[in-house]
Amino acid sequence: MQPIIRVQGLGKQYHLGGPAAVYSTLRETLMDLARKPLRSLRNNGNGSRIWALQDIDFEVMPGEIVGIIGRNGAGKSTLLKILSRITEPTVGRVELFGRVASLLEVGTGFHPELTGRENIFLNGSILGMARKEIESKFDEIVEFSEVERFLDTPVKRYSSGMYVRLAFAVAAHLQPEILIVDEVLAVGDYAFQQKCLNKMQDVSTGGRTVLFVSHNMGAISRLTQRCIVLEQGHIVASGPTTSAIQLYMTSGLLQRAEFTQNSSAGKAMNLLRIALVDERGEVRSEVPYHDRLRFILDYEVNKTVNGSSVGIVLYTVDGTCAMVSGDFDSHPELLGTREPGRYQAMVEIPPCWLNTGRYTVTVSLANATTGEVYDHVEALVLKVLDTGTPGSLHGVGRKGVLQPILDWTTTQVSR
Repeated sequence: MQPIIRVQGLGKQYHLGGPAAVYSTLRETLMDLARKPLRSLRNNGNGSRIWALQDIDFEVMPGEIVGIIGRNGAGKSTLLKILSRITEPTVGRVELFGRVASLLEVGTGFHPELTGRENIFLNGSILGMARKEIESKFDEIVEFSEVERFLDTPVKRYSSGMYVRLAFAVAAHLQPEILIVDEVLAVGDYAFQQKCLNKMQDVSTGGRTVLFVSHNMGAISRLTQRCIVLEQGHIVASGPTTSAIQLYMTSGLLQRAEFTQNSSAGKAMNLLRIALVDERGEVRSEVPYHDRLRFILDYEVNKTVNGSSVGIVLYTVDGTCAMVSGDFDSHPELLGTREPGRYQAMVEIPPCWLNTGRYTVTVSLANATTGEVYDHVEALVLKVLDTGTPGSLHGVGRKGVLQPILDWTTTQVSR
């Protein structure tokens, strides 16, 4: 059987400090030409360049669902943009044997001035479908997207969640041979995410191919049979999903007890710092099984938000979600209005609760109502240590994410 996607020797290089836009006015072009000699002198004739992708080779067969995973900056989005024909490779070759529908980021593929109805037909036409074909799928698209009331409203007035609902419905229902989906599904609410995962499974069952990028290892495990792992622009592994996730979660797994990032006025909410501290307030990456895990989070709110939440997710090294907790769990009033300013939050995981081993901690600042994500960071890597006390590993090899010390009563009832 012939592959539906074949990638050979693919590489993409970016010129740092170069023109920001692919398209420019005549005036900008002339100004750039005038500056070019000066840039050459400043750089001694050598521009600063970086390879976002190098030596990428892989094939995908018809009907496969393939996950593409890697940490931020690994090259995932660049690869998908090349496969979607949004950007061109610097070197190498890509062969696609079928129509491609892509859902890469909120705002891709729709004309903001057109209504939802008009964009459905526009997207179908771009995919090469006849109007009758689009009309035959129209009702399914509208029903799946759940935006029927706003179908004749320009999409520029849609919320990000509504936008993604319609964009995914169009991409999945207009019968492309290849469906490419990026992390954008994180914008939708949980029920809609599950609906999308089910639809992607149906798409592959029908013989079509799906490339799926996500930081959600649970979704990757559920949906894919094979994964490609990217690291610093290179493929470091390609194989069964289970082993690929294990590699991804453990590669370069240095324990990190504190994460900081700069202020960002462009985000409605932005994480500034998260640290794992002991009872004396000292930062630590290793916590004995019988100690509590205390997380301190500093974040900023840059514009008034409603229905927002701050949450943490702990994953085991095999990608299993160990637990999720949000600040509104104990304080539902936080789902009200948060005014601009700086905030600090603290949350504790009780002692004798998590099994021993390594965990990654992801922080998410999001709208709990619409699902819009303001900031999402793979922040910490910690280790729960075996202490030899009841409940910890202590050479027994107990399975499970949780290892709480439970109260047992034992009574002799006969002799």
